[in-house]
Amino acid sequence: MHALTKWFVGYAVAALGLSVSAQAADTSAFFVSPPPVPVATEVVVRVVAQGAMVLGDDVGGASVTITDAGTGRLLASGLQEGEAGDQNQIMRTPRLMGEPRYSTRPSGSYRTTLHLDRPTLVEIAAQGPLSHPASMQRASKTVWLIPGQHLTNDGIVLHLNGFIVQIEQPAPGEPLIAKDDVTLKASIQTLSGSWVRPHGDWDSRKMHIYGEVLIGDRVVERLQLFYSGSKSSFEAPFFVPTPAEAPEGVMLRVVAADGNGGTFGTSEGRYPVLTERLKPARKDVTR
Repeated sequence: MHALTKWFVGYAVAALGLSVSAQAADTSAFFVSPPPVPVATEVVVRVVAQGAMVLGDDVGGASVTITDAGTGRLLASGLQEGEAGDQNQIMRTPRLMGEPRYSTRPSGSYRTTLHLDRPTLVEIAAQGPLSHPASMQRASKTVWLIPGQHLTNDGIVLHLNGFIVQIEQPAPGEPLIAKDDVTLKASIQTLSGSWVRPHGDWDSRKMHIYGEVLIGDRVVERLQLFYSGSKSSFEAPFFVPTPAEAPEGVMLRVVAADGNGGTFGTSEGRYPVLTERLKPARKDVTR
């Protein structure tokens, strides 16, 4: 009887163990779910000149990349294409916070569709304007993207600070003649290609625009550039040093600075200096 009791107790414990194991297996199976299905998520990115318009086709647009911030994996890349946008809508129309600024009229953008299976922290980076390599700037920001939550209208806006500054005259590399009076001319635009001039939306009177003549790394003359009345052209005369003073030539630098908007731009060019031209000797005429 004692042996039978022991057998019965052992059998009950074993049966109970099997029951618990089966229940645990059933519970585990209950919580297993299929892998998440990627959801199409639209993303719009706009690359904008600080205090100005969208970087459109006129300045070559901008390059855009979207990268998974956690893994470094590139999710999408491409070019911003389209127009600079409606100047009246962007620059002069009052609006409440949250109202679209750049998408109320056609304007350039980069659009892509990502297939996301979870909330993803991404870095969105842009560089431009692509048609002006010397003036290119870069900006980036990190944002969360949520599957199925589309970013449309203005989308993610990246602001680039800077000016497109170009020396128009003398052409970079052009030899200068010693002791000549030469006029330095330069054009200045926002990164979106809008002209800088007095009394405009981008008012040159509120900016510091000047030129410099350098020998080596030494500034030998600073020039106050004045608006010439043509598009966005600014100019000032300067005196060319002699080859003895500048044996390796001179460098001209133009600077445009808008401290209030945190927007700056420069352009530089190097120029050899040649010996001054001598006027032909006057010939005596015998009558």
